[in-house]
Amino acid sequence: MSEAQDRDDDEEADGLRKIIHVDMDAFFASVEQRDNPDLRGKPVAVGGASGRGVVAAASYEARKFGVRSAMPSVTAKRLCPDLIFCKSRFDVYREVSQQIRAIFRHHTELVEPLSLDEAYLDVTEDRLGIGSATRIAELIRQEIRAKTKLTASAGVSYNKFLAKLASDQNKPDGLCVIRPGQGADFVQSLPVRRFHGVGPKAEEKMTRLGIATGADLAAKDLEWLRAHFGSFADYLYRAARGIDLRPVRASRTRKSVGGERTFSRDISSGSELRETLENIIDIVWERIERAEASGRTVTLKLKYTDFQIFSRAKSVPRPITDKEEFASVSRILLEEVLPLPMPIRLMGLTLSKLEKDEEEEPRRPDAQLSLL
Repeated sequence: MSEAQDRDDDEEADGLRKIIHVDMDAFFASVEQRDNPDLRGKPVAVGGASGRGVVAAASYEARKFGVRSAMPSVTAKRLCPDLIFCKSRFDVYREVSQQIRAIFRHHTELVEPLSLDEAYLDVTEDRLGIGSATRIAELIRQEIRAKTKLTASAGVSYNKFLAKLASDQNKPDGLCVIRPGQGADFVQSLPVRRFHGVGPKAEEKMTRLGIATGADLAAKDLEWLRAHFGSFADYLYRAARGIDLRPVRASRTRKSVGGERTFSRDISSGSELRETLENIIDIVWERIERAEASGRTVTLKLKYTDFQIFSRAKSVPRPITDKEEFASVSRILLEEVLPLPMPIRLMGLTLSKLEKDEEEEPRRPDAQLSLL
């Protein structure tokens, strides 16, 4: 498509924002493959290879075998026997992320990082006067490749929800544009699992209710959605129509970073609980690192077999800045409640009272780690 056509399309969007979502392709694993030529073209996982290790990121070669982030390393190795594990190097990932953010800010001051490897950009008024959001996205992808030797995918649209959907559409190393007037139709053709915030449990519930696509969701009125999905309903109602009024904000604060795991069977033994806690520590700390966050309060959450929820929190005087301190506080919390009065079906960890963090994407209330 010509630049002139891009400008014409953007002129049709007068009064609408021009939003780009940029998402690095398999960022951590791609950095490892870039820095070690022997890893190129091979299935790579970033994370611990030990029995209780967890995959933090997987290369596209590994994803072909079903390897995914948040997966126990033993499961990943079983799916892909030739999988190569690399230890996380967050100092390197941060350095590369800073290079990428400098590229973003060359084009606009309205950059909202979601993590080390993705961000929203509002280029309604871009610094270089290019005018075409599509052209800016192309330039950004070219600059990232030239300066970091890594690839990025980008989505361009008139709101954040659609831009993020678009960036997923042609991964890896792809670009997708959803133009004004196309959003609702684009969303209706998608399976509900593509909606950010709709995880396995929400998808399963929707399937039981006869909802498989965005069109199925759009056919339900707000009252019906609220009856079945509670506070999540308003987000679903807007999303099914391609509506998202959230602005891109260069500085946003969220309250916490965390994750939880629901078990396939109830557990109660100290050894199982401790092993599970270590897995959750690995995954939550990786999320904390991605968000570049630090906080002072760690909360342990347990859901018993009778569905009662118990939580215990511990605060420290200074922000927690390393994984071992986070792990130590988490272990203390678990030991304080052992032995448990009854088995549990869920365990979670949260870091709160954050010093620095970014806005989260819309989440369903029961968002959980996909470990099983």
